Amino acid sequence: MNKMDYMFAPGFIGTRAPFFMDFVTLIVALLPIFVYGAILLARRRKYKLHAIAQNLIFIFSVIIIGYFEMGVRIGGGFDAFISGSGVSHTYASIVLGIHILIATVTLFYWVMIIVFGNREYRLKQLPGHASKAHKHLAVKTFVGIVLTSFSGIWVYLLLFVY
Repeated sequence: MNKMDYMFAPGFIGTRAPFFMDFVTLIVALLPIFVYGAILLARRRKYKLHAIAQNLIFIFSVIIIGYFEMGVRIGGGFDAFISGSGVSHTYASIVLGIHILIATVTLFYWVMIIVFGNREYRLKQLPGHASKAHKHLAVKTFVGIVLTSFSGIWVYLLLFVY
């Protein structure tokens, strides 16, 4: 038995999805809640904890993205997963394209806010001089995370429920 076989065992949500898709979808669904919790730390002026939480959530998310991408590639890609769906290939492809666009832009913003936020915190510009720009980028990033979560769940539903 291959070490990776567990990824393609039946999932735990009760759909046609394999385990890895259920696991990743659960994380994606919870991600906005985790990020919002870290944002609340900053609002409560617990900036060091906010920075640690945001960095850990980001690192964990990048690992999950890698796990997801590996599972999709090993599992045969989009065409293999859409084959069991009652949704048209074209419609699912459009929704997937929208999801990928949102997720890519969001990841770009998230990388920027992590890099700049860590640097500005180390230089003692956060909180302080850089706070306004940081908050502005944070709002864009958080909205992107929420939209990525919703669109990811939408793709999951199209592939494994409908």
